[in-house]
Amino acid sequence: MTGWSWEYEGYEPADERLRESLCTLGNGYFATRGALPECSADEIHYPGTYVAGCYNRLTSGVAGRQVENEDMVNVPNWLPLRVRLPGGPWLTPDTATVVEHCETLHLLAGLLERRTRYDLGGDRVLMVRQQRLVHMADPHLAALRSEFTAEGFATELEVEAALDGGVTNAGVARYRDLDGRHLTHVHTGTAAPDTVWLRCRTRTSDIRIGMAARLTAEAPVAVHHEPARAIQRLTLRLDPGSTATVDKTVALHTSRDPAISDPLYAAVDRVDRAPGFEELLESHLTAWDQLWRRAELDVPGEAGDILHLHLFHVLQTLSPHTADLDVGVPARGLHGEAYRGHVFWDELFVLPYLDLHFPEVSRALLRYRHRRLDQACAAARAVGRRGAMYPWQSGSDGREETQKLHLNPRSGRWLPDHSRLQYHVGSAIAYNVWQYCQASGDAEFLHTKGAEMLLQIARFWADSAVYDERLGRHRIKGVVGPDEYHEAYPDAREPGLDDNAYTNVTAAWVLARALELVEALPEPRRRELVERTGLDGGELELWEDVSRTLHVPFHNDVISQFEGYGDLAELDWDGYRKRYGDIRRLDRILEAEGDTVNRYQASKQADVLMLGYLFSPAELQGLFGRLGLRLDEGTWRRTVDHYLHRTSHGSTLSGLVHGWVLARARRAEAWKYCQEALQGDIADLQGGTTGEGIHLGAMAGTLDLVQRGLTGLETRGGALWLDPVPLPELSSYGFALRYHGHWGVRLRLERELLQIEVPSSNASPIDVRLPDRTVCLEPGETGRLLLPE
Repeated sequence: MTGWSWEYEGYEPADERLRESLCTLGNGYFATRGALPECSADEIHYPGTYVAGCYNRLTSGVAGRQVENEDMVNVPNWLPLRVRLPGGPWLTPDTATVVEHCETLHLLAGLLERRTRYDLGGDRVLMVRQQRLVHMADPHLAALRSEFTAEGFATELEVEAALDGGVTNAGVARYRDLDGRHLTHVHTGTAAPDTVWLRCRTRTSDIRIGMAARLTAEAPVAVHHEPARAIQRLTLRLDPGSTATVDKTVALHTSRDPAISDPLYAAVDRVDRAPGFEELLESHLTAWDQLWRRAELDVPGEAGDILHLHLFHVLQTLSPHTADLDVGVPARGLHGEAYRGHVFWDELFVLPYLDLHFPEVSRALLRYRHRRLDQACAAARAVGRRGAMYPWQSGSDGREETQKLHLNPRSGRWLPDHSRLQYHVGSAIAYNVWQYCQASGDAEFLHTKGAEMLLQIARFWADSAVYDERLGRHRIKGVVGPDEYHEAYPDAREPGLDDNAYTNVTAAWVLARALELVEALPEPRRRELVERTGLDGGELELWEDVSRTLHVPFHNDVISQFEGYGDLAELDWDGYRKRYGDIRRLDRILEAEGDTVNRYQASKQADVLMLGYLFSPAELQGLFGRLGLRLDEGTWRRTVDHYLHRTSHGSTLSGLVHGWVLARARRAEAWKYCQEALQGDIADLQGGTTGEGIHLGAMAGTLDLVQRGLTGLETRGGALWLDPVPLPELSSYGFALRYHGHWGVRLRLERELLQIEVPSSNASPIDVRLPDRTVCLEPGETGRLLLPE
């Protein structure tokens, strides 16, 4: 990484999948992996293009059962372009002699550049230079410029470009027992002498896909059609040292797009009207420049370089174009097929960043959840509860997409998957609604769609709580917490755990916020909600009671992850590390040994400590106080220490949360975990998973670590609250944010000095609240605040 470029020198087949993920280009509507255009899908390469929200459902036979899965579809591949000398083999880095190979991802430009020099024998060298973009201004366009230079010899060069509709979903090895043939009715045709098209549809969701490609070169183009492939061919004449250029411009539409009649017609029309590569590049650069200004981030050193890469991939997955789409936050971006492109709770780590830069995108992502509120209410009714039970994994229509079986690659066994019991996803959605409205000042959304979601999620928690006479408290039973390792008690016949601390505390928070919102609603709107939902005074009294009496278990003056956690056995951590080295996926290791992680005090990722990620120390103490429990600094410190030594970090989110919590607790080891979060994908710390798609939550979370974690930034009560913590490894940084109508508020921290610059506008002043004072900054004013040591 050098400043704003991400560069790979040399060709390394073993690293190709990782490079393809990290060199993905996208614009929020679709994205294409950074595969080499001349290479087909095989064990080394995996070209893939994914359209946000384009899913298809198939049924497969697995382990004697019929299993239904919905996947984000790998749509037709627009990349193919290969070359050869007349009568010779097609040139690829796997089959020809490579003298030099370099791939550079230009972050500022949103451009992927590759340079390869092939040794063709007899002092003949062919230089291939390509520039690729997925257009950020027009979300339906992509372009590939290829330049060929013959070094020291003259030759003809045969060029073949194609649109390939014969693709499948085969990018994740452990899914290959499942049906991945999502496309059907593939047809190709010619629209003009230089333009071909391809159309197809998904097998069950019946989404129609139209794609068109225009080939521009100083040579006539011939067209050839094969089953599922539209092929264009031409022959270039290369003189010694001369360069010939071929431009491929592609348009992509689906039947989910607004303002079109037919996706194929729209694609052909758009590619016909598209300008040449130079003009496309100019408008593309302008769009990226605008994004970078809105998401301004200045962090020195290697950390800053990695944060720029993370921000780049967040913006490619969730751009302003996303505001016009009905899509959620795909946990692995639009970068690969892991998790089947599903939407989990990762928005909990993504939206807080977007709220303060692209609130219109946050609003759209919350509207995705609101459109599926009826489905969540139906899911709750199906298990005999009121309110909304959002699915752990969501896709096209909001039904539960969590697989019922999952494969342990270590043992080769298909095992029951109980992660659908992670009902805490509802609290994450409620939290994001509240945070978005606090950061944006969007009272209209809070009082309408936000209120409808918040109230139904609160209703679900109140109806899930069971009063225990012995404890004198309410309990929530049969759940799975964020840890994910623990799905049941040892030797239990039924899955689920009782009183997961994270679940219960966040449920209490949701109930308290829902009560606060009902009280604050304008009377006419409150009346509408009451009429629509049947909300009455008795139910509100129950919410008040449950929000103050939910049970939070403790053991040895430490918050227990769930009731009975303290009775579990201790794991021989040192022994397992010596035997296996990397024990991040401890659950798979133990299952392969015939054991189960359910027997041990061992977590995959932060669970109880997630509370310190979501809530400031003061707010967390207030929540426990509302529950009639005392959470002092000593108890929280012991809790952090306890789980710090019993977590395997089998998720990229875990290092992020631990780094955040430790930074807020002013602990010296915070930077170690921050570094792990920063390195998670670029170093592929999870052992091969990044090649299946980046971890979007962890990437966005590292940005938010700088934005909110280190600054202690909170948006509540109509004010910006700041309580910076000193982190020696990152003592100087700055960023811009958008807050309550103010565009480009700049914050800069230089050791003990906090500078806040409010741009000129007609917006209201900003109240800034520090632990020891309150400052009011007018538009056009810059505050320089000396922080206490």
